[in-house]
Amino acid sequence: MRVAGVDGCKGGWVAVIVEPDGTMRAERVAAIAALFERPLAPDIVAVDMPIGLPERVEARGRAPERLVRPLLGGRQSSVFSIPSRAAVHAGVDAAVPEEERYRHACAVSRGTSLPPKAIAKQAFHIFPKIVEIDRLLRGDPALQSRLYECHPEVAFWAMNGRTALDQPKKVKNAPHPPGLALRRRLLEDAGFPLELMSPSRARELRVGEDDLIDACAAAWTAGRIARHAAVSFPSPPERDAHGLPIAIWA
Repeated sequence: MRVAGVDGCKGGWVAVIVEPDGTMRAERVAAIAALFERPLAPDIVAVDMPIGLPERVEARGRAPERLVRPLLGGRQSSVFSIPSRAAVHAGVDAAVPEEERYRHACAVSRGTSLPPKAIAKQAFHIFPKIVEIDRLLRGDPALQSRLYECHPEVAFWAMNGRTALDQPKKVKNAPHPPGLALRRRLLEDAGFPLELMSPSRARELRVGEDDLIDACAAAWTAGRIARHAAVSFPSPPERDAHGLPIAIWA
């Protein structure tokens, strides 16, 4: 079975493909749909991006976010709450300047969350990618059995004997070499070649080192899903108003 792990990057997505014979490669794609349109498409894709959007949001976010945060120790802040579908789409659809879109999305979010809550800029900046996946899955429901939400830090928690990592991958938004080295070591132990996730390969792809490492972690999760060895948070997954699954897999 062919699997892939995908992480968002500037201007598109970085994908790590694992072939049925175990060979691996990394590539950059402009749209995640392109992975499913090729002749040798992956059977399972795990993506580090929310799937399944609530109509209203309670304190601390969706069930997956509430469940995985306590597992991650000092890495809990990497799991931020996703606002309602209306708020996410409001931040993307309006043909207005970014700051105006942000203010509008925050207003919609306050009206669809309890307690009323604005939107973190970190979340706002990935809204286009969330909407890209949301539209893809709603337009082609058959892909719901092939595209799964994951989170790299949850994958590393599982790789590390269900123990939270003690090193961040970034400090003050800059790469943190000890944290990146720790994650590469875990992935190497899991069978991923170091050259696949090297700084030079990241430069060739024009993606961040952490993006490439996270795509490898997503590919590890995709392999576990394909082998029916993965776990979901929650289990079973919840469903949103459009029938899309709401769960983080690891």
